[in-house]
Amino acid sequence: MHKLLLIALLISFSSCISNAQQPNIIFIMVDDLRPELGCYGNTQIKSPNIDKLALEATLFNNAYCNIPVCGASRASLLTGILPTKTRFVQYNSTASKDVPNAKTLPQVFKESGYNTYSVGKIFHDNNDTNTQSWSEPAWRYQGEDYNSMLSQDPTSLEKMSKKNRGRIYEMPEVDDYKYNDGQTALKTIELLKNHKKGDKPFFIACGFIRPHLPFYAPKKYWDLYNRDSITLAKNRYKPINAPLSLHGSGEFRNYHLDDLKIKSDAFRKMMKHGYYASVSYTDKLIGDVLNEIKSLELEENTIIILWGDHGWQLGEHDYWGKHNTMHVSLRVPLIIKVPSQSKALKSKAIIETTDIFPTLCDLAGINPPKNQLHGKSFTKLLNKPNAKFRKYAYSRFLAGDAIVTDRYAYTHYTGKKDEIMLYDHENDLEENENVAMKPEYKHVIEEMEGFLQSSKKRALNMHK
Repeated sequence: MHKLLLIALLISFSSCISNAQQPNIIFIMVDDLRPELGCYGNTQIKSPNIDKLALEATLFNNAYCNIPVCGASRASLLTGILPTKTRFVQYNSTASKDVPNAKTLPQVFKESGYNTYSVGKIFHDNNDTNTQSWSEPAWRYQGEDYNSMLSQDPTSLEKMSKKNRGRIYEMPEVDDYKYNDGQTALKTIELLKNHKKGDKPFFIACGFIRPHLPFYAPKKYWDLYNRDSITLAKNRYKPINAPLSLHGSGEFRNYHLDDLKIKSDAFRKMMKHGYYASVSYTDKLIGDVLNEIKSLELEENTIIILWGDHGWQLGEHDYWGKHNTMHVSLRVPLIIKVPSQSKALKSKAIIETTDIFPTLCDLAGINPPKNQLHGKSFTKLLNKPNAKFRKYAYSRFLAGDAIVTDRYAYTHYTGKKDEIMLYDHENDLEENENVAMKPEYKHVIEEMEGFLQSSKKRALNMHK
């Protein structure tokens, strides 16, 4: 029965495209969202709407970003191009500057007859490739106080950090739509209603900021959790034999920490509580969008994709944030629902973020740009989730180039110091000990180096 259902699903979906009814696309992007969700096995987090989506979609357990920082990760995804030491490097990287001749994912859909829209945070810079990518100017709700992420609690701005940022968290009793993410959900719903009877298919990219810092969310989402019952990471120490080049993110220090001591359990509990509350808040807004799709009866011809732009360390190794090549910084949630799918599928296949561009083109029957994309379509995994796909994923951040396989995570740092780190996930999934110097892993290092050099060559040679 299970095989027959899958065959029927693909026949139904294929007929949609063959009848020239190209599928709509809803691409939900979430900032700083690691796979800290119920559907990924977290029993503490409350993410009912994303979990419900996963019950009718394909969930990828081993999807990885190519750069663990927001602007670069998004520019890479939206052009299908890998990073290098000089391309897609930092949070403010743009496609316009880094790959000015590249076509973007929404541009390809726009040129294929789609109405394309950017709502919320899609490219880091709202003006990046604006004219070529979107049918109308990219929309982002700014309100009166965008720089402080639309604080709704006056006390959050009474204490300002040296970076002129307010308090790192707030929990006012306000409705869901006071913050910019709430407005993003409303704007997306407005577009869905306007285009229900449109004569063109649509590509709507919907980007939510939370759970990015600062942790600002309505109080009711904080109230979903008892802070005392939230478990802290057990490995609150730097990995054994970690290279000197390995660092945590200092981004959280940009905000006022409300007089909490960084190494205290009170600070750690607040940070994890704030992240969880922010995830639950965004989950509710995602639910609003998904419910509207269902209410408007758009499900039968709409592809829904949910992706996080990179992972986020929640106290592992006493790190808070991204900005390194540790596993929890690179692994991202990826969930795709195609029309007519009604059963949950899970895939362990290794996916790179650059694979998303060609996959969406494939699903929509659109030809991708020639000689540009570094990724490859994983459409077959939506039918055969256990099929072979990639041996490894490639990521990099600043001086570190990384490879992740189904067992190992390897990083080679170059520059001022030439260092390597290797984690054996079969024996050490939490990455508590760098085993790169152990003689029994010499053959693994050689294999990882081969994968690394091949990936760097791929990044340099395919796109000019």
